[in-house]
Amino acid sequence: MSGSEAIAAQVDARTAELATNLSALLQRVDTACLAAGRKPDSVRLLPVTKFFPAGDVAILYRLGRREFGESREQEATAKVAELPTLVGRDAEGDEGLPDVQWHMIGRLQRNKARVVARWAHTVHSVDSERLATALATGAQTALDAGERTDPVRVLLQVSLDDDPSRGGVAPAELARLAEQVAGSKALRLSGLMAIPPLGAESDAAFARLATLHTMLLAEHPGATELSAGMSGDLESAIEHGSTCVRVGTALMGARPITSA
Repeated sequence: MSGSEAIAAQVDARTAELATNLSALLQRVDTACLAAGRKPDSVRLLPVTKFFPAGDVAILYRLGRREFGESREQEATAKVAELPTLVGRDAEGDEGLPDVQWHMIGRLQRNKARVVARWAHTVHSVDSERLATALATGAQTALDAGERTDPVRVLLQVSLDDDPSRGGVAPAELARLAEQVAGSKALRLSGLMAIPPLGAESDAAFARLATLHTMLLAEHPGATELSAGMSGDLESAIEHGSTCVRVGTALMGARPITSA
């Protein structure tokens, strides 16, 4: 077998693996929606492609996925630039992939906000007024430069355990942060995101998140997104109103590299 044939065989095997995992996950989401009395199309599956190569993202693109979650600015920025070439969309001078939506799901440093604002459709992890200000400045710069055409969708990450090391605004500060984001022309307040506390019972955590989301919606009816649930707890999250489950391991498998 030649080198090119070996590579093709590896791609075929990975495609089959991801297709199988994707099918199983979509079935899990449908089943969870049915159990919760919800329509299947009310919940989106967001593939979390952080730590995986752009080649895997290209495979998922060919399998019909158009949204991808990343957590590290440098890694994500490289994938945003590489993906069009991998799926053959640059041969005629196409600029990027307008049908792809990149999500920043990890903690975002203020000094990375300007770069992320160039490519992020949605940022799931805004948890402070200073970060919101930095992201708004970056988004406005990108809008003025023609690097994007719409405001950055923002989900406020709320803390359910008051542990600042895991990110998230304290529930008591949520309303003020929401007002700040809603008042920015370069940002669009779209909802909430949370990660259950370590060792916590997921149903209780997601029930609390649902209550906070209801309170947010009372003041900001357009903030309908609720980003909650991952590989191990997506059923519980869907039961409590999640509209976006972020799935990495159950779809992609074990991480090929460390997060260091």
